[in-house]
Amino acid sequence: MSPGSDPVSPLEQALHAARALVLADLVAQEVAEADVVSMVEESVVERRWWVEQWPDGAAYVAGLIAQDVQDALLERYGRWPLCPVCGTGDPHALDVEPELGPDPRWVCHKAGVRVAAVGALGAVIGGSSPS
Repeated sequence: MSPGSDPVSPLEQALHAARALVLADLVAQEVAEADVVSMVEESVVERRWWVEQWPDGAAYVAGLIAQDVQDALLERYGRWPLCPVCGTGDPHALDVEPELGPDPRWVCHKAGVRVAAVGALGAVIGGSSPS
């Protein structure tokens, strides 16, 4: 490290990790367009303030950012991420569990299964969008 440079704080590490996980899921479902990435950035800014107020919440920030982006996408475009597990019936989105907790994962409440950790949708859907 060069003189005068500060190491990256644990808060910033948590935010950068959360951003990367959510972006990985967006890329896996082929929806990581510029305006969608901007939604991620807006959430990171908002959650930075939140976790500065409650540092113990750093472990929860990935799930919260995933939920923020999911909500923003629903308002503008529709449900995301679509469930890759259920092949019949109406398309539906996965949910983040726990809503406020560490190690967030995408779950399908309709089938009652855990689908993937936040950031790991690409392993489940093979990098393609479900139809």
